[in-house]
Amino acid sequence: MDAGTLALLLSLLRLTTPLCIAAMGELVAERAGVLNIGIEGMMLVGALVAFAVGVSTGSGLLAVLGGISAGAALAALFAAFVLWRGADPIVCGAALNLFALGATGTFYRVLFPPELGHATAPQPGALVFVVLTGLLVLGVGLFLARTRLGLALRAVGERADAAHAQGVRVLRIRWAATLFGGACAGLAGATLVLWIADTFVEGMTSGRGFIALALVLFGGYRPLRIVAGALLFGAASALQFRLQARGLEIPYGLLLMTPYVLTLLVLALFASRVRPPADLARPFRPRV
Repeated sequence: MDAGTLALLLSLLRLTTPLCIAAMGELVAERAGVLNIGIEGMMLVGALVAFAVGVSTGSGLLAVLGGISAGAALAALFAAFVLWRGADPIVCGAALNLFALGATGTFYRVLFPPELGHATAPQPGALVFVVLTGLLVLGVGLFLARTRLGLALRAVGERADAAHAQGVRVLRIRWAATLFGGACAGLAGATLVLWIADTFVEGMTSGRGFIALALVLFGGYRPLRIVAGALLFGAASALQFRLQARGLEIPYGLLLMTPYVLTLLVLALFASRVRPPADLARPFRPRV
């Protein structure tokens, strides 16, 4: 294997990993009937907190835990409005994304002003994130397909009223699924600053949260298919960087939009063939 091919494979892994992590969390949330379009914002906040913790402590482990905690905390805020108050999940998710975009930029400039110089985060190593992603995909797949709790979660997403009638705690499961999704989004954000880059950049998620949402639909709510979709997007992104490096006379903006256009084309072809959970994004109110 030549150096160019190896570099392309490493780039593919680097670009695919955060998408897989975020998409696994969203898969669990949507299987429980919770549509969380705020994962873009949760990734951003997770990235900033992971960066800040990593710079201040020098510990990659604490940085990862900080990112996970930040994503889960933001997911708890989202769940409080959507699950407790019955607010529209689309509106809440969009508001959360806008809040995260503005807040992370502001706090980054306050915590790391230019006069302090260039701060860098610790790098735990590629193997750590690749192994974590593999275990996450395997764990989510086995949980949803082979466990009683996974069956209950899927029942909540399909027929919440029927599941409640059978004694399933619908809101508790949806809360747990939402927090798990937020934690995964925070971990995906931490991956961006602890592996893909060594610093935080405003808006560095660049739509990856929305791509993760699309991958769940593209994968038909099946973990391995979602991974395949993430690899497809990662390959398109890696190819885009490779073409830029070779200096091809293609407009820069056109190269940047290539992976996103590919995602839209895939969604247009496959979205109509996928049936989402029947109670996805439908509020649940227990009947006394």
